[in-house]
Formats: sequence, C-alpha cells, structure tokens
Amino acid sequence: MVVLGAGFGGLELATTVTDELGDDVELTLIDRAEGFVFGFSKLDVMFGRHDPVQVLHRYDGMVNPGVRFVSAEITAIDPSARRVETSAGTYEADILVVALGADLDPAATPGLTEGGHEFYTVAGAFAAAEAIRDFPGGRVVVAVTSTPFKCPPAPSETALLTYEYLTSRGLPCDITLVMPLGTPIPPSPDASAAVLAAFAERGIKWIPERLVRGLDPERKVALLSDETELPYDLFLGVPAHRVPAVVAASGLAVDGWIPVDPLTLETSFPGVYAVGDVTSVGTPKAGVFAEGQAAVVAQRIIGHARTYDGRGVCYLEFGGDQVAKVDVTFVAGQRPVGSLIGPSTDLAADKTAFGADRIRRWFGREWSPSAAGTDG
Repeated sequence: MVVLGAGFGGLELATTVTDELGDDVELTLIDRAEGFVFGFSKLDVMFGRHDPVQVLHRYDGMVNPGVRFVSAEITAIDPSARRVETSAGTYEADILVVALGADLDPAATPGLTEGGHEFYTVAGAFAAAEAIRDFPGGRVVVAVTSTPFKCPPAPSETALLTYEYLTSRGLPCDITLVMPLGTPIPPSPDASAAVLAAFAERGIKWIPERLVRGLDPERKVALLSDETELPYDLFLGVPAHRVPAVVAASGLAVDGWIPVDPLTLETSFPGVYAVGDVTSVGTPKAGVFAEGQAAVVAQRIIGHARTYDGRGVCYLEFGGDQVAKVDVTFVAGQRPVGSLIGPSTDLAADKTAFGADRIRRWFGREWSPSAAGTDG
C-alpha cells in the first residue's frame, strides 16, 4: 500500500491501517516536506506565541514501526497501474491513496509576492511573522485572492488576531477583511454572527462576496474583483489554490480536482482513493475533513463497510484566549448545517489537547507547543 502525502489525511490513514493490520500490510508514506505543521500553528508563529521549531513535527522522527516513510518528490502517478515515480525511485501498490492536498500559488495573484505576504504556506506564515513583528501599525488588509480556499475560518481568525497583536502593543490599526463568502462561516449562522459581532466590537471592516485580484505594490493598493481599490500598509493574503501539477498530469483530476465517491472516497480508478484538499468531495478544504475521510478509507481497507458522513469540527480563535468550536456537516444534495460552541477560555485548552492527541497518535510522542525544543 502506498499513501501520497503526510498531512492530516495521510498520517491518519497510515496510522490507522498499520495499527489494525500490523505485519499484514506493507505501507509506504511519501512526502517531500521535512515535517508536519498544524494550520493553527502557523497563526501561533505569526503572532509570536511560538517559534517555528516548536510547531514543526519532523517526519524523520516518526516512531511508528509499521510505516515506511520516504522523503521524496513525486514526479509521476499512473493511477491505472497504481505506480508512482519519485526522486527516490518507483513504487507500485495494491492500494494507492492520494492525499497530496492543494498546492499554493502566490505568483498567480499579480503583485502579491512583491507587495504583500501570504500566510497559508509554512514558509509564508513564518515570513509573515517577521513582517507583523516589525509593523509600526496602520492599515492592514486580510484578503482571499481565489476560490476554493482551505480553512475558511482562517482569514477571520487572522483579522481578529492582528487586531489583538497590534492593540496590545499600543499600535494604531485599521483592519479590513475581504472574503468571497456572504458570511464568515456559511454553514453556521451562529458562528458567523459571533464573528461579525467581534468585528463590530473591534472596528474591523468586513467586505463580503469579493476577492482581491491583484496588488499594486508601488501605490500600495489592493485591486478588488468589483474594480474598487483598497489602500494598505500591510497585506496578508490567502494565495490561489491549485491541484498539484503531478496530479493534474496523472489524469486523476477533473475540472481542477479529483472527483471521488462522496461515501467511499474511491476514484474512478480501481484500488485508488483520494482524500482531503486534493478532492472535489464537497466538504471544505480543511485538515479535520481530510482526517475524517482518511478514517473512512482506512476502515474500508481494513475490511469494515464504513461510509463518510461529511462531519468536521474546527476551532475558531477570537483572541484574548477565547476559542470557539464549530461543528459542521456536509451531505451531498443537502444544505450544510453547523453549530457553535463557545467561545471560551476552556476551549483554548481543548484545542491544545486536540493537537497533542494527534501528535501522540501519529508520531508516538508527547507535544507541548509551549515547551521549546520538545519536538524536532
């Protein structure tokens, strides 16, 4: 068995299958990155809570004896033969699972790399931390540049945490959030109402149903999809998302992403599954949904007839150690539904436990993000 990608989906699937099947399965997990970073850990680094070394979980330290991890670039995928070409050699599989996520393309937005900062890649978020640390205050624009984009709550969180960071240091701030959605968290009216109330309380401007199509770095203005302009001193952008080029070249993708059976996550190729952001399954592109999909695929591989229910629970930062939980369910052919728990300080501890539980499960070690050097 070969699993491509060691994010939420790949790690969950590899762990579950090897835990259940032991020596009855040979599982190879392939990824080009040096380690795993939670999406919420990028925000922790951006706003000075943790250092990069504290949130990087290195793959070369994995202790699961049933998983053979290969650090390599994937150069070709043949889904018909279930064969994968990599910089470390060729791998053939009885079962192939594609969990490669979405690639991020800051260069697709004119002026973004020259005049702003993206905060969705690990490198981009870590670089944005330096820009925020050195920022003297002023006009901040947080914006989405393309759809679809993963982790829909993240731009709202970034706006709220930017406000907290700057005002706690006595710096002036004028924050605007530009999003293509009609509400911050469309599946959950309660969550959207809470976020909009937090924006109003802090004076954060909310511009819905628009995108930033480009930046003019010389004039320091963002060019919106309705042809208006928005001046900024600091721009924090969500870059364009693309299916990885190797997936596009494989024939797996249709209309940009991999179509799968919404209940089983099977592709049109026998013995080939896909989970997470790389798919067009109909759920948001977020780690918790990739994890849930991977759990279903793992159980089906083990021999249990489980189907995917479209449910995911994510955390939403409001600042001031206030964290909420959004519980949403996406079912094909039905309107998504969602509920809000919190925000509260108790849920901040719940969020920490969420991360620690997964590092314990996937990597076999304890993780406390506040303890420098405990993981890495």
